[in-house]
Amino acid sequence: MEIVYSVLVVFLGLLAISDLVVGVSNDAANFMNSAIGSKAAPYKIIMIVVSLGIIIGATFSSGMMEIARSGIFHPEKFFFMEVMVIFIAVMMADVILLDIFNTFGLPTSTTVSIIFDLLGAAVGVTLFKLLQDGSGLDDMASYINTGKSLAIVSGILVSVVVAFGAGTFIQYLVRIFFTFNYQKTYRYFGAVFGGISIVSILYFMVMKGLKGASFMRPEYIEWINLHSLEILLTIFIGFSLIFQVLILWFRTNIFPFLILAGTFALAFAFAGNDLVNFIGVPLAGWDSFKLWVAGGIPADAFSMEGLNESIKTPTYVLLFAGIVMALTLWISKKARKVVNTSINLSDQSRQSVEKEQFESSVLARAVVRTGIQLGNSASYFIPSAVKKILNKRFRPKVTRNQEELNLPFDQVRATVNLVVSSVLIASATSLQLPLSTTYVTFMVAMGSSLSDRAWDRETAVFRISGVITVIGGWFFTAFSAFTVAFL
Repeated sequence: MEIVYSVLVVFLGLLAISDLVVGVSNDAANFMNSAIGSKAAPYKIIMIVVSLGIIIGATFSSGMMEIARSGIFHPEKFFFMEVMVIFIAVMMADVILLDIFNTFGLPTSTTVSIIFDLLGAAVGVTLFKLLQDGSGLDDMASYINTGKSLAIVSGILVSVVVAFGAGTFIQYLVRIFFTFNYQKTYRYFGAVFGGISIVSILYFMVMKGLKGASFMRPEYIEWINLHSLEILLTIFIGFSLIFQVLILWFRTNIFPFLILAGTFALAFAFAGNDLVNFIGVPLAGWDSFKLWVAGGIPADAFSMEGLNESIKTPTYVLLFAGIVMALTLWISKKARKVVNTSINLSDQSRQSVEKEQFESSVLARAVVRTGIQLGNSASYFIPSAVKKILNKRFRPKVTRNQEELNLPFDQVRATVNLVVSSVLIASATSLQLPLSTTYVTFMVAMGSSLSDRAWDRETAVFRISGVITVIGGWFFTAFSAFTVAFL
């Protein structure tokens, strides 16, 4: 029987590569749309930055691999043969579903997909075991890690609200300071804003994420934790001074640099949080196979309690996965299609109904009416002088530059999208919580575009229809993933 399971492990490895390809094609919009939409740099430069972020960030994802091993089900309740059935079903269902979404250009959540794949397959095998043993369905809870599963799903749903709220609030404040004519105002606020952005990125991306890195030693992490405040203050002061010199003396626009830094950080955070979605299950299958071979017990009698033990994923495996994802971005046409969907929904210049990608719906119209009514009610409590000042700060920039007019959004909003998204995702990764990067980046972009008044009364209905369509696709992903993996 060992040869049979050896073949299955190899098959899991091939499915892992396929899942990396279709997964990163779907998630490409998460970390590329802001940089491409703002045209902060040539496309090839953006791709190089993204590729480096993914490859390096992959080495920080080792701690997240525990989710696939014991986060959804209790492995000690299953035998090796049953665990392999779960893992094969999960990977086959995941590759098929993600490729379908990529074909239609819809950004869905790879985290939701893998979580509900694991849940569906585990429930299917558990039900089979209970029927064989003549046990009741009441025993189902002892096989499924319901507490962790509910925490993960709840965290994903809460992230929708948090990401949208954070994107809306932070973009509103930033726009008040910079206005749309940011070239004149950022000389006063740009250096401090840049320093805060860089510190936020480094703190959550590197300092909070080091404990998940496959190459870090405990003594290094302890030293960094003890000196966190000094490190952050030094970075903030240093970058703020450098930016101020560049702005005042050399008249340099620092936003392209911030956008590229944020793009790198978001690609880094994506690889750190989402790599488990693609290779976590195959690695768990490989670990299970090694435990079974060492145990010398028949496959239908060997308990998989060993999967509860924490194991560091080899760095070379993580690097290989990162390289595969980076190469996929360069050659995948489906990745560009998904990117275009997200950019179009945030587009500042798409102010005509004819350009909108989604149709109107009853629910979207109801949301718009409710939003207008709430906005009108709230405006009564704001003094006229304050409203006049705020409207002046949000006055669109008048420009004759056709290239700038065609930009989906400016560099200020692109920076906010990237920094806020990367901070939220990296903080979840440091807590070993598999957050949906699609949920976070998409809703941050929607919130920031709403703050920038990119949604007028005519096009708001169509944009909300688009948001509802994409979010509905995520919930459809959960249902489909659970059903297909279960079957």
